Amino acid sequence: MQPILQIRQTPARIGIDADMGSFSITQPKAEVRITTTPGELTVQSTPPELTIDQTRARAAYNGGSVLDMNRRIYSGIQQLYLQAIARRVEQGTRMAEFFKPGNSIAEIVGTDTESNSFPEPCGPASYDNVDLQYTATPPEINFRPATVDVEIERHRPETEYTRGKLDIYMQQYASIQFIPPELNVQM
Repeated sequence: MQPILQIRQTPARIGIDADMGSFSITQPKAEVRITTTPGELTVQSTPPELTIDQTRARAAYNGGSVLDMNRRIYSGIQQLYLQAIARRVEQGTRMAEFFKPGNSIAEIVGTDTESNSFPEPCGPASYDNVDLQYTATPPEINFRPATVDVEIERHRPETEYTRGKLDIYMQQYASIQFIPPELNVQM
C-alpha cells in the first residue's frame, strides 16, 4: 500500500450581522387662531314730520289772530279810503259840469247816501285753506363688514433616523491541513 498524503481544507466563512435602520417622521399639528370681528349695521332714522297749517282756515272761520284780522281790516280801509277819494273827485267833476242838462246836485246827493261796505275781517273761505306738508327723511344706513383674522403657526416635521448596524466579521477562517501518511521507517 502506498502512503497517501491527506489534505483537509476548511473554507473561510464571513459572518454578516445587519439590522435595518429606522426612520420616523412626526409633525405636530399646526396651531390655528381665528379672531372674528362681527359686522356692524347701524340705522338712524328720524321720524317723519307732518306740518298742518290752519292759519287760512282760522282766518276764514273767525278772522284768525287779532294781528292778522287788524292787518286785513287796515289794508281794506286803505282801499276803501282810496275808492272814496276817487268817488269824491268824480262827484266834484260832475258838480263842475252843472251847466249840462239834468240835476247834477241831486245826482251827487243820491249817490252819496250809498253805504260804504266795511272791509271783511275774515279771510276768503275755501276747501283748500288747510296746508299739509309731509317731510320724510330717508334713514342713514352704515354698514361695517365683519373681518376674520386667521393666524396659523406651522411646525416643521421632526425627522429622526436611527442608523442600522452592519457588522461583517470572519466566522471561520480558511485553513489547510496536511496530514502526512504514517511512514514505516523500518527497513
